Amino acid sequence: MPTLKLEGVYAASLTPLKDDYSPDLDALPPLLRFYAQRGCHGALLLGTTGEGPSFAPKERTAILQAALKIRQEYPDFRLMAGTGTPSLEETLSLTRDAFDLGFDAVVVLPPYYFRKVSDEGLFVWYKKIIEQAVPSDGAFLGYHIPAVSGVGLSFELLSQLKDGFPQRFYGIKDSTGDPNHAVQLGAHFGQDLTVLTGNDRLLSFAMENQAAGCITAMANLYSPSLRKVWDAFQRGEADLETQAQLDTWRSVLDEYQPYAPTLKALLHNMHGFSQWAVRPPLLPLRDGLAHKALKEFETIAT
Repeated sequence: MPTLKLEGVYAASLTPLKDDYSPDLDALPPLLRFYAQRGCHGALLLGTTGEGPSFAPKERTAILQAALKIRQEYPDFRLMAGTGTPSLEETLSLTRDAFDLGFDAVVVLPPYYFRKVSDEGLFVWYKKIIEQAVPSDGAFLGYHIPAVSGVGLSFELLSQLKDGFPQRFYGIKDSTGDPNHAVQLGAHFGQDLTVLTGNDRLLSFAMENQAAGCITAMANLYSPSLRKVWDAFQRGEADLETQAQLDTWRSVLDEYQPYAPTLKALLHNMHGFSQWAVRPPLLPLRDGLAHKALKEFETIAT
């Protein structure tokens, strides 16, 4: 593996948007600073929570460039970029851009329009990206979120990629939310494949099964609690009380999907960030729902 260790707690970052739906590039560094100050080791830009597929390639590159400003204050803050699109050429270009800018890793969705594709086809697709866009010291993670993408990454495919690119194919973001899948990943790959869970409820359980940490939507709100659980695990302890609170918070968040509008409303109400827009087809959370969600989270916190 690359010498860089992508362990820890990562925010699945929101993307600040102006009322005209254009990226608010000036608002992004303060958001990343907020994550860093609250215990995040880094952030994933332009994932699902960040509305990544809603942006054109030039917009994505501009967002990645703006994110680099966080390194002026927090030079060790790790940056990952979501670069997967259904287009091989766009994915190649975005992946190159991310590494040229100095990002630590890319997290790459499979091509998600043609759903009944073979592992052989997916391997050829990923192989092209790794060979042509990932430097020898670059970290490439697959993005396994079949409920959204419609295309899963089988163990056979992961094994083939790991065998073919033992240094550059670094791991996966596992957003299945399935504890059985977490067990099977740990049993099959051990620590040879870095797994970052995408579900807060599974943080402790996934780490018990060889996962290295998490990339989650709820880190936008409760990264101090995620970090507390992660730190306890590094000491060989289990913070069951904090994990139970995270479980409850995540259950509430799951009632308000998709996450981006909800999290933008809650960050505004809880932490004073601007009320950022979301890009259609997403719509802002209605005021009544935003108030209801806020009350539910506050009840759990007390």
